Amino acid sequence: MDAGGTGVRSDTRLANAIAASHLGSLDPGCLAQVMAGARIRNDPAGSLVRRIGEGGSHVELVISGLLRAEVSSPDGRSLAIRYAHPGDLVGVASLFARPYVMPGSLHALVDSELLELQPDVVRRLARHEIAVANALIDELSERVVAFVAEIPGSAFTTVRQRIARHLLHLATEQPGGQGLVARVTQQRLADAVGTVREVVVRELRGLREERVVETGSGSITILDPGRLAEDADETIATGWNPGS
Repeated sequence: MDAGGTGVRSDTRLANAIAASHLGSLDPGCLAQVMAGARIRNDPAGSLVRRIGEGGSHVELVISGLLRAEVSSPDGRSLAIRYAHPGDLVGVASLFARPYVMPGSLHALVDSELLELQPDVVRRLARHEIAVANALIDELSERVVAFVAEIPGSAFTTVRQRIARHLLHLATEQPGGQGLVARVTQQRLADAVGTVREVVVRELRGLREERVVETGSGSITILDPGRLAEDADETIATGWNPGS
């Protein structure tokens, strides 16, 4: 069966992603209009979804997988600024910023499936359908709050805290009771938190000795999520409020 008559197949993952997103607030008729001309794209693990400096509008819904948005410095260092999970929309700001160029790059960390919406269709509906406009305003408001909240997380935290936050973002529950596993190399983790591999190796050694994590080839298993969350939330515990 097609999703909303758009030629996009309807399945449980797509339905769940829509329901989890701000598009889930739309009635079926309005949702079908938003999805007109949409197509599903598949991005394999490690692929570049959007490159820095790329121009033009785009908007995608993550159906499955995990994306990372990152910015880079002239000397080659990078810093993750967002992880997009199933149900997350990406690119909404590009619909209304003219001209728009990607300020960073977007990568698929694992095999990912995206619903690629037609920017012109969504933009036109936002002008004429209050429900669509409200859904996009909610999305943009959420992004602003999230990005402002990233400031202390990137500027005022220790490397250990940043590592903890990124591992919790990346970790997924494994079948068979294997626990939470973040499939990331130590080098990629270093890139994500804006440091060098040697520093990450040292911090992971400390976490490993405390039985908080266990490291393997290309993956890190979280043995004590509660303890790791305590590390990650120390900045929040100081009482800093992005709305103050």
